[in-house]
Amino acid sequence: MNSDKLRKQMQLYAVTDRSWLNGRNLKDDVKKALDGGVTFVQLREKHLSYEDFYSEALVIKELCVKYKVPFVINDNVDIAVKINADGVHVGQEDLEAKDVRRLIGDDKIIGVSAQTVEQAILAEKNGADYLGVGAVFQTGSKNDAKVIDLQTLKAICNSVNIPVVAIGGITYENTDVLQGSGADGIAVISAIFAQDDIEYATKTLLAKTDKIFK
Repeated sequence: MNSDKLRKQMQLYAVTDRSWLNGRNLKDDVKKALDGGVTFVQLREKHLSYEDFYSEALVIKELCVKYKVPFVINDNVDIAVKINADGVHVGQEDLEAKDVRRLIGDDKIIGVSAQTVEQAILAEKNGADYLGVGAVFQTGSKNDAKVIDLQTLKAICNSVNIPVVAIGGITYENTDVLQGSGADGIAVISAIFAQDDIEYATKTLLAKTDKIFK
């Protein structure tokens, strides 16, 4: 995996959450985010049936292929393999990266969530291509998310050679706090998908990350 290319793709990482749809279509919302310039997309579905998750994944993958933006599946390695997604993102309670690698192959992207230096080092050792580190701020998207301080984020970034994306409670207003942390970008949910104008919100956030992470 080309780490330099992946670092650039971490700049503005969008994670889907259908709780913000309010009757809209997920494909339409993801398209607006892609039009706004998101650099990476993760499909996160915690409550869909397998069949619906699979169908949704096919639709979003096709869209991301059209925009030439990497597309990964959250947690569900089986669906990631079946639809030939670009990769998968797993948490600490899921399969280890080395086990995921055996299932998805050497050419796919593996992201791993990490909250400590020890977790980060182990994930890299086991073959992770990037880390999602957080929650860096209080977040409502994941009720059990533990908030880590900026020093921990910096320590994790300094302890690994793979790209790091900060996640958790990140908004347009607080993104500046992450400048100088060593992170390569931000992963957001509500900062994009909860906004009235998703494309505009994405564009403004991308412009801010241009200044902070480049």
